[in-house]
Amino acid sequence: MIRLVQIQNGVARQIALVDGAALRLAGGFESTYALGCAALERGLDPASIVRECLTGEALDYDPVYLGRSSWKLLPPIDHPSDPSRCLVTGTGLTHLGSARDRQSMHAAAEEEVTDSMKMFRWGVEGGRPGPAAIGTAPEWFYKGTGEILRAHGEPLPVPAYAEDGGEEAEIAGIYLIDPSGEPRRLGMAAGNEFSDHRFEKRNYLNLAGSKLRACSLGPELVIGGDFQSVPGTVTIERNGSSVWSKGICTGEAEMSHSLQNLEHHHFKFEGHRRPGDVHIHFFGAAALSFGEGVQLINGDVMAIRFEGFGRELRNPVAIERGPARLVEARPIL
Repeated sequence: MIRLVQIQNGVARQIALVDGAALRLAGGFESTYALGCAALERGLDPASIVRECLTGEALDYDPVYLGRSSWKLLPPIDHPSDPSRCLVTGTGLTHLGSARDRQSMHAAAEEEVTDSMKMFRWGVEGGRPGPAAIGTAPEWFYKGTGEILRAHGEPLPVPAYAEDGGEEAEIAGIYLIDPSGEPRRLGMAAGNEFSDHRFEKRNYLNLAGSKLRACSLGPELVIGGDFQSVPGTVTIERNGSSVWSKGICTGEAEMSHSLQNLEHHHFKFEGHRRPGDVHIHFFGAAALSFGEGVQLINGDVMAIRFEGFGRELRNPVAIERGPARLVEARPIL
């Protein structure tokens, strides 16, 4: 298992291997995307390629992580030449905690079982088929293209048209589509899927629009990591103090769907298997601060850490001020 970061200094980009408190620079690759493409072309494990091309140069990780270096952290994956060829999606209702939050959001009466809870139960019953079988389809949603990705330390905006913004601490799978049109998993990364929960609470049919928000990933790409049972912590900090914190756990053993089933139901669509594309797919959250009555305000910091996935992912909330701007489509004259 290795962990990589993407860093940038002016126009220069670099990938680096995380080695304790050091970032060991890897030559020959300006992006983890290029590394993945090379691994596909050469038929080699990406980790072995990285180890072969280490330059001997190293940076102190702390200043880079804290934003005190000329080198800045980027999201650990992107499509460097064309962000529109990076698709960001996700799967919901895969963890009991989030299903309970959705149930409480959408239940009209205490005894009513919502569509959200029904879908979760379908996952429990049929989301873990045998190796050669296809299981129940999970809830699926679209978030956007690579333009919505934010790095560790960057603000996550709540647009003026939004009603809210709230963290969703998750792990995301990172995929490349190979030249034959087959999905290939490069690795995984910690992420903050970030959604408009207040808008969604009005009606569950608002889910699609509530997901069209920026999200963050990283700071590290994990190649060859364990995804069986991954403990973590999510914390909301305000003015330097914690206002909410919770231990969480994700991974296949903690979910109603197997990883194979989630991947099948995403990549079964032909449009999701275009050679050369990048896919970032969130696997679902175990707990939401919104579900426990926490309302994030401007400047709050969302901190997410998963064991084995590197340093904590931290992003402040940035709420845009002023009224929403009317967007008008005019005819072509």
